[in-house]
Amino acid sequence: MTGLRADCRRLAAMAARALLLLACLAGLNALAHRLGQPAAGDARLRVALFVNGTLGDKSFFDAAARGVRQAAASLPLRARVVEGGVDPTRWQAALADLADSGEHDVIVAGTFTMAPAIEDLARRYPALRFILFDASVDHARCACPNVYSMRFRQNEGAYLAGFLAAGLVRDQPGAGLGVVGGMQLPVIEDFIVGFTAGARSAAPGIAVQVQYANAFSDPAAGKEIARLQYARGAGIVFHAAGATGQGVNEAAEEAGRYAIGVDLDQAALYRERQPARAAAIVTSVMKEVDVGLVRALGLALDGKLPYGSLESLGLAEGGVRLAPGSKVMNALPPALAAQLERQRAAIVAGRLRVPSAFTGDAP
Repeated sequence: MTGLRADCRRLAAMAARALLLLACLAGLNALAHRLGQPAAGDARLRVALFVNGTLGDKSFFDAAARGVRQAAASLPLRARVVEGGVDPTRWQAALADLADSGEHDVIVAGTFTMAPAIEDLARRYPALRFILFDASVDHARCACPNVYSMRFRQNEGAYLAGFLAAGLVRDQPGAGLGVVGGMQLPVIEDFIVGFTAGARSAAPGIAVQVQYANAFSDPAAGKEIARLQYARGAGIVFHAAGATGQGVNEAAEEAGRYAIGVDLDQAALYRERQPARAAAIVTSVMKEVDVGLVRALGLALDGKLPYGSLESLGLAEGGVRLAPGSKVMNALPPALAAQLERQRAAIVAGRLRVPSAFTGDAP
């Protein structure tokens, strides 16, 4: 009898612990839902974003991470963000480790430099799905039915920025424009081609200084280049250079001139803590990487994402736009605002074709 009572007590204790564990799991699930994350068992897709660099650039990579996190907060998927660091020799191995782990259904990566690695992994892991943004695998050469490529027509947004910038300085004798590029890559060239075409549409013959920092994470280099361009007569400097561009914003504030940002609304980033710097940013050419990734992951969940193909997103699709709401944008002369809107509408309608570095029709 004594042994029976002991066994009963042990069973009761085990049952109590099981109930406690179930209660804890229920609590964690409820907390996960309150935080906007899929609870255990709810996620229908496991996603990893690989950043070939680091977060904190207030530009391209931050936009991508924000998009993946927004998708995780609103869709039944689980996501993680992996920073690859600044050493390019480690990126391919780190990406291969993600593919080989078996912990993900979809791997997301971006930029031109990651396309060869994605092509290689797509062949080696045919059951895995890949989303490559701001670049494309060679779908004609690569049998990559498990890769969706998403590019942006950044030249269209940059054209509007150039038109706006030239319109703002064209009445100032001797004033020109500047551009700071991160590196001489096709995507950066596309920004520059579009910006220059827009500027010379508004003010034929306007001087546009172009210089590359050869880095996407060197604000000091961006600041020094911008300072030289301002000293040589640039009234506004546009930067397509990732975190390097933060130095351009700083130089604009110090010089009493203006900058145009990229990828995220950079005036909004500074508005509360550094209002003087925010006031020096005319607008930003917003490449809607976050919006594009939320859209792509939603389609992937529904089985409607066109893997094996490339999609191009521009002004008409909402893939690029100019950031509104800055101090300068809110005070645009009505005539210039109307001209800018006519340019935008002409591009969307197909009446105006913006030159591109990708199509070989750059001036």
